[in-house]
Amino acid sequence: MPTSFAMDASGAWKYLAAWFVMLLVSIANGAARDLSYGKYMSELAAHQVSTATSVLSLGAVIWVFLRFYPPCSARHAITIGLAWAALTVAFEFLFFHFIGGHSWSELLANYNIFEGRVWVVVLLWVAVAPYVFFRFRCLA
Repeated sequence: MPTSFAMDASGAWKYLAAWFVMLLVSIANGAARDLSYGKYMSELAAHQVSTATSVLSLGAVIWVFLRFYPPCSARHAITIGLAWAALTVAFEFLFFHFIGGHSWSELLANYNIFEGRVWVVVLLWVAVAPYVFFRFRCLA
C-alpha cells in the first residue's frame, strides 16, 4: 500500500474504478426516481428523496470499497474523497451540458440550497465519506 496518494497509475486505477461504480449507482438512483416515486410527487420532493437515497447508496459503495482498499492515512482518505467529488462535479457539468443539452444556469440551479436543491449534500458526502470511514476503521 502506498504511503501517499501520489501513487503510480497501478494504484490509482482502483479509486477511479470505484468512482465509475458510484457513477453507475447514481445513474440507477436517478432512473429509480424517474420510473417510480418521481411520478407521484413534485420534482423538488423527488430531488430531495433522491438525494437521500443517493447518500445512502453511495455510502454503501464507498464503505465496501474501502473495506477492500483502505486508505493508508487520513490524508490519503481526504484526497480520495476530494478527487471523487471533483470527478463527480466535472462529469455532471460536462456530460449534462454537452451531451444532455442543459444550460450552465440550469446546472448551477441544482446547487441553490435556498430553493430546496440539496444535491450539494451528495457531493459533500462523497468528499468526506472516505475520511469518515477511515476514522471509524481506526476506532475499531
